[in-house]
Amino acid sequence: MIQRLIFFFLAMSFIVNVNYAQTPQFPIVQGFGGIYEIPEATERPDPNGNYKIIIDLVSASENPQEINRMVDNIARMVNLHGIAGVPKEKIKVKVAVHGGAIFSILNDAYYEKLYGVKNPNLPVFEAMKNADVEFYICGQSLIARNMKTTDVWNGAEIALSMLTTLTTYVPQGYMLMRF
Repeated sequence: MIQRLIFFFLAMSFIVNVNYAQTPQFPIVQGFGGIYEIPEATERPDPNGNYKIIIDLVSASENPQEINRMVDNIARMVNLHGIAGVPKEKIKVKVAVHGGAIFSILNDAYYEKLYGVKNPNLPVFEAMKNADVEFYICGQSLIARNMKTTDVWNGAEIALSMLTTLTTYVPQGYMLMRF
């Protein structure tokens, strides 16, 4: 009897784990920001809605050898809208990079000079740019760190500041999120 009960609980545990074991999905940002469908979720983005989001990206990477979690989180946010059925054309995302996050958007040459490795974040930025995410680097943050505009990834625009970038887009209806 005890063996049957143990077998029953092991079998049920396997069935539950199989139901929740999923492969990450990348509906909009390919290869990064993997997310999972939650069929039971009743609160979801409206697939017919239009989403305008500006991200205040300030968080530095915890380990310069790895992708900055917050950079990948931006890709996740875009993909979560995608898995809910929001088409890429209906989600407009802009990212204002400043503060410690500046180090995440350096070009490979400058990053390698600082950390001894190529910038692991650049493939994520490229994938997001391919998904029409726009990037703005705070010129004030560069100057504060004695960096030049040539030290950063060339897929972004240089902005006067993060502050003016936010004050430009928030009044245009962009929702502000801080990562």
